[in-house]
Amino acid sequence: APPFCPCPVVVSIHDLSFEHLPQTFNRRSRTQLRLTVRHSARRATRILSLSEHTRRDIIETYGINEDHVDAIPLAAPDHFAPVQDREELQRVRHNYGIDGDYILSVGSIQPRKNLARLIKAYASLRGDGSFDKLPKLVLAGKCAWLYDETLRALDETGVRDAVVLTGYVPQMDLPALYSGALCFVYPSYFEGFGLPPLEAMKCGAPVIVGNRTSLPEVVGDAALTVDPYDVEAIANAIQRLLDEPSLREELSSKGQKRAGEFDWRETARRTLAVYEEVARERAGGSVRTLN
Repeated sequence: APPFCPCPVVVSIHDLSFEHLPQTFNRRSRTQLRLTVRHSARRATRILSLSEHTRRDIIETYGINEDHVDAIPLAAPDHFAPVQDREELQRVRHNYGIDGDYILSVGSIQPRKNLARLIKAYASLRGDGSFDKLPKLVLAGKCAWLYDETLRALDETGVRDAVVLTGYVPQMDLPALYSGALCFVYPSYFEGFGLPPLEAMKCGAPVIVGNRTSLPEVVGDAALTVDPYDVEAIANAIQRLLDEPSLREELSSKGQKRAGEFDWRETARRTLAVYEEVARERAGGSVRTLN
């Protein structure tokens, strides 16, 4: 927010990972975020968060009055839906060099996404001989900051030949990428909301997420949750989904239903309502509420 502002300020804060996990940011970003977000939060008239977890975190970390912080969840856009067109599914596989079945993870390659442990979990499945042919692991997302740990894990585990790094994937390709996956794994250990699991569920992919911060709040009982710091737990969850088609079907159905409970129009309506309330208080009640 501007350091000096003549009108009330409403601030949206996605998460406080830079406060709790400073080691997952470079020094410049960490310093900038701490200075600007702390200041903005403490002088804001209202604060918008993406989940109840983040709401409580903002209140407790910055000592904010709880009446000043609202949790308004996100939603997956309407174009996320199961893709059944074989040609579209094949087009996307071909574009990203994916051959056969695959396990998918989507998100920028950075420490908080916990991809190094996912790679180690995948390597353990490949090494124990449980599968005649383990599906490939597809990591979809651009390299962000401090990504060396993830790339190093590929070489240390010896699975680079079985892992596909797609780079950035445009929105138009994501529904088919989600729909074609045997399962979607998102072992992040800190999220303000966690939109990719919701997108995956809306496309019918069975989902595994980390059991920390906001992710359990988002997926409800429609996904498997695991300790993101436990490589064996991640591997066991993946193996369950690969071994049990009925469980994949159950989670696919539950996931689509759960994702349908989040609506972007409702997110917009509730966000607008907060801005209108703040403006109305400033104007002494003379601001008209939009329909």
